[in-house]
Amino acid sequence: MSLFQKITSNLREDNLLRRVLNSSFHLFSSNTISLALSVLQSALVFHLLEVGERGVLRIVMSYAATVNTLLSFRLGELIVRYGGEYLETQEKEKASALMKAASLTEGFVSLLAFIVVVLTSGWASESIAKTPGTGWMFIFFAIGLLANFNTETSLGVLQITRKIRLQGVINLVQSLITFSVIVAAYFLNGSIEVILFAYLLSKAVFGIGMFTAARIQLHRVLGAGWWRQSLSALTARREIARFAVSTNISATISKVFRESEILWVGFFISPVAAGYYDAALTIVGFLSLPTDALIVNTYPEVNRLIVIKAWTQLKDFLRKITSFASLYNLALALGLVLFGRLILRVYSGEQYVDAAYPALLALLVGLAFNYSLYWNRSLLLSLGMPEFSIKVTLIVGLIKIALAFVLVPRFGIVAAAALLSFYYIATVGVQVWRGVKKIRQLEIAA
Repeated sequence: MSLFQKITSNLREDNLLRRVLNSSFHLFSSNTISLALSVLQSALVFHLLEVGERGVLRIVMSYAATVNTLLSFRLGELIVRYGGEYLETQEKEKASALMKAASLTEGFVSLLAFIVVVLTSGWASESIAKTPGTGWMFIFFAIGLLANFNTETSLGVLQITRKIRLQGVINLVQSLITFSVIVAAYFLNGSIEVILFAYLLSKAVFGIGMFTAARIQLHRVLGAGWWRQSLSALTARREIARFAVSTNISATISKVFRESEILWVGFFISPVAAGYYDAALTIVGFLSLPTDALIVNTYPEVNRLIVIKAWTQLKDFLRKITSFASLYNLALALGLVLFGRLILRVYSGEQYVDAAYPALLALLVGLAFNYSLYWNRSLLLSLGMPEFSIKVTLIVGLIKIALAFVLVPRFGIVAAAALLSFYYIATVGVQVWRGVKKIRQLEIAA
């Protein structure tokens, strides 16, 4: 029996797998229009701006996101881990207190992140963007951090209440607004400032929309006065704080070593190199589109199976979901190998092809591996092993950065891409091995 036949057979027979894939498909489908608009607007931006301007734009946007991640506690994951458990066991007082604590914490962190960006904007303009007069852009775009003061918490709420499809609706609204502004800018020969405003507007609409949707769901499942619940109802405060700090450290490591590639390229080389690298990252990023929908639906189910100690079902679920992810990632990767140059030419412009395609191929190896085993970190979090993930990503990340100081200035963006693939393969491989080993140990002890 072929792999495709096995997967289709599993879909007919496995209710859990079918539910996860069905929810993921609905989320992906609801995001299809948003995706199409995003692809078109990004292509327009590539063709509207010079390579260096594109690099500066991405550096400005990445900087605000990086600062926010360095300070945040990945509260969406905390909500899924503990909020999902409290709702499963009908402990609504604890759930209410958790939501309140998470909301207040994220709001404070967002304000702090905005202040940090304001204070460091001059340094970022000189050392990373390397373009005089861009300091105000960093401050301006950081306003989006204030608009997204509760986005992480809201995402977690929509996940555990199984209303994640609402995220697709919000995505569509913000995509329509952003697309309209960018189209107008393209035909009116707009500037980088107008494009930056469009992306800021997008973040604001998304943040406010997610906050509103989550509050409606909390009112539904916890009652109108959930926010009045005393924080003293949280009896596992030390454990929750440990989880929050661990996920903050893990997210910080991930952002520094994996998700800030544009900033590193700008720092090591130039904003022009960052523009080329951004083109490669954007195209390879298409691999994440179906996986993003799977992640938000898989994590709550993995957590639930661990809570009820359904080890056999958990192993079977992970095996099947990996087979499914591997199949479509292999197909997408093959398509990018064969048509990557054409896609770059049409999507970004002829000037990007020769510089970006080799980096695209180098990135493809690591990202395809990562997205096929996308559940690696979620499994460790649900098993109560966030520290292991921290150790692995920290060790491999330090090796990656040390090599970057030597290789990236000499070999350019291809070296940066190869190092990122190395990081993905090493960290994901080790985390999967440890998570599966832990499941076997718990199954034997049961």
